[in-house]
Amino acid sequence: MSVEPSDADLVTRFQGGDQGAFASLMKRHERRIYNLAYRMLGGPEDARDATQDVFLSCFRNLPSFRGDAAFSTWIHRIAVNACYDMVRRRKPVVSLEGVELDPVAGGDHAEGAAATADVQRALMMIPPEFRMVLILHELQDWPIDDIARALEIPVGTVKSRLHRGRVALGRALLGDGPREPQVLPAPSKPPSP
Repeated sequence: MSVEPSDADLVTRFQGGDQGAFASLMKRHERRIYNLAYRMLGGPEDARDATQDVFLSCFRNLPSFRGDAAFSTWIHRIAVNACYDMVRRRKPVVSLEGVELDPVAGGDHAEGAAATADVQRALMMIPPEFRMVLILHELQDWPIDDIARALEIPVGTVKSRLHRGRVALGRALLGDGPREPQVLPAPSKPPSP
């Protein structure tokens, strides 16, 4: 029975000149990175571009990787930055055309696909910093501490963004847009005593 090498072992092998070790790292992390990019950017084309950028950057910078953080945290930080860069460069495409949606277990495939599409559209309506935390925590099951390390923000900020992201996502799913604070008009004349 062969045991899969750890990420740390593969990184060490790559840094020692084993190019195949990088291919193994890429294969191991490609789906999660793509899913993160897809959820963040909203379209398969942008997700593929971002995933390619992530692995290119990883390949270039892996020789100097010191291992201060886990490899998975490090590569997700690269993915987060790549997604934020793409969001800044161009407006994300909200399109689910040609994308295979994961069916909901035990339910109607059409209903599951529609629900997934609704969630993706709603995700695209919330601010990127909330979206990223929601994706990492709710869809990729990351613990809050790991998200804080990957995004290089305090744990309290992650919790706040998670809460605000959930509220914004709920509003988007219900069809409510972002709400502006209501200002009550000043009374036209003071009330009589």
